[in-house]
Amino acid sequence: MNMKKMMMALAASSLAIAAQGLTLSVKDVKIAQRYPWNGLVDIDYTVVCDDADADVYVYPVGYDVDMNVSVAPRTLTGDGANGKAVKAGTHRMTWDMGTDMGPNYNRAKFSMKMHAYANAAPYLVIDLSAGANADKYEISYLSEMPAASWPLEYKTTKLVLKLVVPGTFMMGSPADEVGHNWAYNNSACNDETRHQVTLTQPFYMGVFELTQQQYNFVMGSNPSSYKGDSRPVENVSYDTIRGSTLGAAWPNHRQVDASSFMGKLRSRTGLTFDLPTEAQWEYTCRAGTDSALNNGLEITNTTRSVQLNDIARYYGNTSDGRGGYSQHTEVGSYRPNAWGFYDMHGNVAEWCLDWWGNMSSSPVTDPSGKLTGSRRLIRGGGWGGGNSYGYYVGYAVACRSAYRSYGCNNGYDPSTSPSTRTLSWGFRVCCLPAE
Repeated sequence: MNMKKMMMALAASSLAIAAQGLTLSVKDVKIAQRYPWNGLVDIDYTVVCDDADADVYVYPVGYDVDMNVSVAPRTLTGDGANGKAVKAGTHRMTWDMGTDMGPNYNRAKFSMKMHAYANAAPYLVIDLSAGANADKYEISYLSEMPAASWPLEYKTTKLVLKLVVPGTFMMGSPADEVGHNWAYNNSACNDETRHQVTLTQPFYMGVFELTQQQYNFVMGSNPSSYKGDSRPVENVSYDTIRGSTLGAAWPNHRQVDASSFMGKLRSRTGLTFDLPTEAQWEYTCRAGTDSALNNGLEITNTTRSVQLNDIARYYGNTSDGRGGYSQHTEVGSYRPNAWGFYDMHGNVAEWCLDWWGNMSSSPVTDPSGKLTGSRRLIRGGGWGGGNSYGYYVGYAVACRSAYRSYGCNNGYDPSTSPSTRTLSWGFRVCCLPAE
């Protein structure tokens, strides 16, 4: 099918989420290619809001019907592009689809949804510098990165999260992916069944893994074995992060213990901080890719694979000097994914909310994992390649986007019970937008 016909198959819709006491909607969303085709797509839309002075943030998300995946445009210009707020009224932004998708992009069906949020700028920033005895932390929002790269303060005294817009993706891995269903010495212990997942709600995700200095500001201590203010915190259990009483009940409810990390962070911000679900984590990690790694590449070896060298600290490159450390290293020392998130592969493996269990083989919406279990999920791989360093999470195969802790007793079990802590496991924070 030629490009003109493909573009004529475009469809549009909208979704708006308003702040409390505010009425917000997006109407008359229209998308059209430039003709003759030059790679540009115009997106016209009207914001309706009962507060003419309200800042509204708009995020277009495409959906490739043929591939069952969402596409977040990166090359946008015009009204509301790149995190710039708009007011009520009619606007236009332009997407350079030819650059984002390639000049020969050729799909039969492609749709686009315009998401609009009040009080949901691209970046959420929490100033932690008041420390563990503070009653309240200062909250601010950014429309863009403050510099060409994130200053050190966003890895130590400030906590920065980025908005992730809802979408659809293929979770898990195809059967022919190197490492599919891998678990050390027993492939029957894992399940990466590929299936479609749709997330319907926006969320903020930590741009970086939580660091030792950030953890210390919240909790007043640093449990890590390999010290460094801007290195990821490790030796933290699920129970420490959420609590072993109220915090142990996910997915029955989202409550956490007041004495836990999330409990303290919630009480000092008034925001709903938590770990990400497994689906939120993988959606963010992939950033629109369907390959083993979020740089679009596949691994070539289960232990060491050069395809990881530019994006992850893992077993095969702990001596490369990036970040100035061996073992795990300063967060953000490697290249981020297409959505601007760092260390989704390697550095430290990351706790997720869910109990471990077999994946669905059918499409699911907003999955929250099994209702009960004995082991929580670890995602993303880490730096260590042996039992004493976190149970093989540093191997290349464990750093894939689809890899899940395998959760069964085979003699090499990671024992991801909620009380377990190792020096190769950490976490990143997730937050629901304020209403």
